[in-house]
Amino acid sequence: MKASDFFTLPASLARFAPHFSAEVPPWDWLKQIAAACAGIEGNSAELKRPPGGHIEGRVWLHPSVKLPAYCTIIGPVWIGAKCDIRPGAFIRGNVIAGEGCVLGNACEFKNCLLMDGVQVPHFSYVGDSILGNRAHFGAGVICSNLRLDQQPIVVRTADASHETGLRKFGAIVGDGAEVGCNVVLNPGTVLGPRALVTPAIAVGGFIPAATIAHARPAIKLIPRRD
Repeated sequence: MKASDFFTLPASLARFAPHFSAEVPPWDWLKQIAAACAGIEGNSAELKRPPGGHIEGRVWLHPSVKLPAYCTIIGPVWIGAKCDIRPGAFIRGNVIAGEGCVLGNACEFKNCLLMDGVQVPHFSYVGDSILGNRAHFGAGVICSNLRLDQQPIVVRTADASHETGLRKFGAIVGDGAEVGCNVVLNPGTVLGPRALVTPAIAVGGFIPAATIAHARPAIKLIPRRD
């Protein structure tokens, strides 16, 4: 299981590529986010921003980022072109977002990597997680990132167990995966590309690519005709 099985780092994030090898397990990218953020040089003081927002630390925002009247951004943070930050967003350190992302109203982001076109529009928590290109969360999705017993997180697939060495690990979400409203992704959840999770359930473990996870066992998706 390697990162390239789940997503491709987009061109918009090429400056961070030395930190994110395609050949390592995807959760190893979580361990590199802080190092990737260490080189961020803030530019927020140079940008026009509406009153009521709070920005501190090393925060780099592309000039095309849409800022609301009220949000909190605490660096280090790097936000790419054409991103939409919505009212009440709380972005609190070691956050990287590619191009065209939605960081939604009343959503919290911490130690996470969002690739191009990620949409987290409403009332979600995204901590210690990686969301692939065009991943989409419905309202109220929670990436739970700490086991109740606070033990290191193990990812189990059908044929192996993977020791991640991480005590805090939310979710790995592959390119084009979608998660329905009010879903809890338990610590260490791994969703393959184009995996779907139906609303209002708690899910954990490994959901393979192009399958639907619901209250019953996951089922295989019929391929789309593009």
